[in-house]
Amino acid sequence: MNARAIDHLVLPVKDLAATRARLGDLGFTVAPDALHPFGTANACVFLRDGSYLEPLAFANRRQAAAAAKRGNVFTARNLAFCRTRHREGLSAIVLATDDAEADHAAFTAQGISGGEMLEFARPMKLPDGTESEARFRLAFAADSQSPDFFLFSCQRLNPLPSGREELLSHANAVIGISEIILGASQPDAAVPLLAQVFEHEQDELGAGFVAANGVRTRVMSDDDLGLHFLLPPQAGGEGLQGCAVIFKTADLAVTEITLAANDVAFIRREGRVLVSAAPGQGVLFGFEE
Repeated sequence: MNARAIDHLVLPVKDLAATRARLGDLGFTVAPDALHPFGTANACVFLRDGSYLEPLAFANRRQAAAAAKRGNVFTARNLAFCRTRHREGLSAIVLATDDAEADHAAFTAQGISGGEMLEFARPMKLPDGTESEARFRLAFAADSQSPDFFLFSCQRLNPLPSGREELLSHANAVIGISEIILGASQPDAAVPLLAQVFEHEQDELGAGFVAANGVRTRVMSDDDLGLHFLLPPQAGGEGLQGCAVIFKTADLAVTEITLAANDVAFIRREGRVLVSAAPGQGVLFGFEE
């Protein structure tokens, strides 16, 4: 498969109201809540580079569990993640695609299929009060050694509505995602899964992978996570675990001013501003120009 662009990231959270407050303090504009037809809900953060964050909560856990039993990979993987990861974190990287059915066939042929495809629709409300329907088709990829992380490709079956300018403007000056940091006790073990969808570039910091839209995914050891991001050793097994999201900002000084004005603690390290994980945030957030 050719290198894919990153569409969005899935960030399971305990409560969307708390998440909305935390992301607001971080300087992000958050879209209205949206309900999925299988018991989950999100409150997304859309970025100018075309990517977005999907904070995901369980609006109806019983409905979500029933959907998982019927083979819904999306709910099953995120339910399992929340049971083992204390309910918050980074569970999935999502790839943009124009043909999820072809991706599913390719994932199956490569031995990395995460399960059956999923197609669904949900209402979407814009800040001006107008509503639209968003429809998606998903194809899943996973590594059996990484129960707390998976990939899926996302095909939009109808275009996003126009008039989203308000949602793309953020007080912290963030314009996109720069890098996604994953942890693994053996970073090279991540290569078979991630190299199927990204360009593989090994370097001194571990296994690096570049998406078609330039976003880098880096897999780091516990030692390097501690050295570069002051993160403690990751709990769990040897598989991949989401650890941090690094954002691209148009003006790092504006980012710092926004965080300070909202009493958000941060540190400066290696040309970045780092904000530790907190309720509603899930993983470390970093900001760089």
